[in-house]
Amino acid sequence: MITVHTDVVGSLLRPKELLKAQKLLAAGKLSATQFSEIEDFAVDEAIALQESVGLEVITDGEMRRQSFQSQMPAAVSGFGDFDLDAFLWGDWYDDEGVQKTRRPRHLGAIAKLKRLRYLSVDEFSYLKNKTNRIPKITLPSPGLWANFWSPKYSRDAYPTLDAFLADIVKILREEVVELIRRGVSYIQIDAPHYGLLLDPATRSFYEGLGWSFDKWFSLGIELDNALMDGFRDITFGFHV
Repeated sequence: MITVHTDVVGSLLRPKELLKAQKLLAAGKLSATQFSEIEDFAVDEAIALQESVGLEVITDGEMRRQSFQSQMPAAVSGFGDFDLDAFLWGDWYDDEGVQKTRRPRHLGAIAKLKRLRYLSVDEFSYLKNKTNRIPKITLPSPGLWANFWSPKYSRDAYPTLDAFLADIVKILREEVVELIRRGVSYIQIDAPHYGLLLDPATRSFYEGLGWSFDKWFSLGIELDNALMDGFRDITFGFHV
């Protein structure tokens, strides 16, 4: 008999009600309590959908995030000003052709990173209490955060990219420790930047930070290994 392992790798589409609620919350037309109820319902629906099709591993659909990686700057100070374009710049393709989004000009960490709260612990705790199946949480790959280091804006806080990413690894390892304490058994590391390095425009940006193309792969993998090192009792998935 062939056994097939299947689980959700990326974010699930956010329902219209949640997208509308996000706008109303930002405009001050919805209370935090009301928004939380709508957000919880979206997560509950995402869980129910995955269970209904027989998945053994369940995520919360990343309904509580602006982007799959946005929980980091939402929980950690020092990143400076940013908006959704900080995560979505580049060329995107749809039925109308190529949609180009510029990287925000002033993007870059401006102070030493300081964790104000855990990134995804509350997401995991809610999910764990809502399903009897394996709850999976996702964390961003450390190298992905090179996007938030700027030779111009980050120098005072972090003279080098390596120093900046070392603090990123520290914050993510602290997150894993707490997730394990809460009962996590499966963590997915999101690392789509490896594939994006094949795009000449994206590769040019990353190489402009000081690492060659080959170095991005070798040192990037070292950072991912540093994040996972020593955690023997859980499963790590890797999303490229």
